[in-house]
Amino acid sequence: MAVKGIIPALVTPIDEAERVNEKALRHLLDYTVDNGCHGVFVLSSTGEFYGLSEGEKRRAIEITVDHIHGRVPVMAGAYGVGTKEAIRMVAAAKEAGADLVSVLTPMMITPNDEEIYQHYRAIAESTDLPVTLYNNPDRTHVNLSAKVVERLAEIPNVAAVKDSSGDLGLMMDYIRRTADMDFDVLCGRDMLIFANLIHGGSGSVAATANVAPALLVDLYNKVQQGDWKGALADQYKLAPFRLSFGMASWPAVTKDALNLMGFEVGRPIAPITGCKPEKLEALRGLLEDLGTLQQE
Repeated sequence: MAVKGIIPALVTPIDEAERVNEKALRHLLDYTVDNGCHGVFVLSSTGEFYGLSEGEKRRAIEITVDHIHGRVPVMAGAYGVGTKEAIRMVAAAKEAGADLVSVLTPMMITPNDEEIYQHYRAIAESTDLPVTLYNNPDRTHVNLSAKVVERLAEIPNVAAVKDSSGDLGLMMDYIRRTADMDFDVLCGRDMLIFANLIHGGSGSVAATANVAPALLVDLYNKVQQGDWKGALADQYKLAPFRLSFGMASWPAVTKDALNLMGFEVGRPIAPITGCKPEKLEALRGLLEDLGTLQQE
């Protein structure tokens, strides 16, 4: 399965008891898909997978699969510190109906390259679902080397890598090493979407696509059409909002933005809190500049 285009790393709307808010999730799914997104990613790090029970994770996938109803592929996060746990979570994602899974590198431990390779190989061999490798060293303190990604790309159902390292050189090396393979390299840092695409990458799994999906889809389409100047203008238009993520503890800003837009996605999962009032006003101004407040 090709993993291309703009795929929102969906927030998980929650109620006051930190349970999945089904109505708000369905609303968000329609907003992103109706604005042209090429897939959806449920239980991303932006989706606060770490704060949800296994039952709520399953509900989030099932609601997403039901509401998407085949319109676009559904990617589900399936994470575990150990290999056995990761395999179990991949199986649960498949049972819930996901079309493909994203598997983050282990956390807390620091496996070497061979151990990382064997970890992902065992996961891939346990399922017939396409597997997307997920590199996010700022969060896990484990970095997927380009050599390991190249080796893993040879496994038939290892379909893609999502790189959230922010290291353009590393992302380019992923692309270079896998250019002749049936393998996609996705950008997980929204400031580098244009760079990913012009260097031969496949697109982006983007937190900002929750808020401004049409802008990101336009960026992607303009690159495909050869309008690099227009695509770069879109990238620059997106930049102030992406840079605003530091206004509060991650990933609160994306939820705050959606709440300002009328999506009622709830607060971040405790202990994270949202933006202070003065920051919310600044965020409102950024959303006005993006033209996304029409959802109110």
